[in-house]
Amino acid sequence: MAAPPRPLIAGNWKMNGLRKDGLALAIAIAGRVRAQGPAPVDILVCPPATLLGEVGKALEGSPVALGAQDCHEAAKGAHTGDIAAAMLADLGCAYVIVGHSERRAGHGETDARVAAKARAAHAAGLVAIVCIGETEAERDAGQAEAVVTRQLAASVPGAATAVNTVVAYEPVWAIGTGRTPSDAEIAVMHARIRDDLAQRFADGAAMRILYGGSVNAANAAQILAVANVNGALVGGASLSADAFWTICRAVPD
Repeated sequence: MAAPPRPLIAGNWKMNGLRKDGLALAIAIAGRVRAQGPAPVDILVCPPATLLGEVGKALEGSPVALGAQDCHEAAKGAHTGDIAAAMLADLGCAYVIVGHSERRAGHGETDARVAAKARAAHAAGLVAIVCIGETEAERDAGQAEAVVTRQLAASVPGAATAVNTVVAYEPVWAIGTGRTPSDAEIAVMHARIRDDLAQRFADGAAMRILYGGSVNAANAAQILAVANVNGALVGGASLSADAFWTICRAVPD
């Protein structure tokens, strides 16, 4: 049996942080990695676009990777306020999040647009973190697996590989609410995602599947021990260097 994928702990800072705060947080996270030795995981932070350049400089020479929270699907052009994937790569980003539920809900992003953004990320040499997840109403209606399966099929491009794509399962009702699914519910959904990836892609068994949604220092070890959970996409807890580092160290050996 092949070894499980190397875990990834990704911090999504969302729309938080001015220059002073963001630099201090990046320096603190990088300092913990340098002082305490690397965790057996890949570590990523995704600050707001205004901080990417300076945070990237603060992370230089550390194992902590830089990522962005979104990109446009076009390579360039008349798209005021948007950022192309190549621009992110030029700033030193290695990853970009696409299809987060806050983008899907707040900006009307469809599965097709998410897939287009993932393709743009790949073309720019970035790893796309493709987010999927059901709402509370969809789960209560017994549609959670059907929704996630549909989103997975339509949001992950056909040319995705374990090298250029990460899938993040984030039940919408758990994001920022303090609620999380049970271990059994997480296991069922991640197993379904794994099966779908393995059927569709030659290296689908090696693709990383992250869990996201109210991950914190207290529950991370339990969540990360669930089968087919290959890391976490962390929101609010990633704004604390101590909490984020605790999550990074919570990955089972």
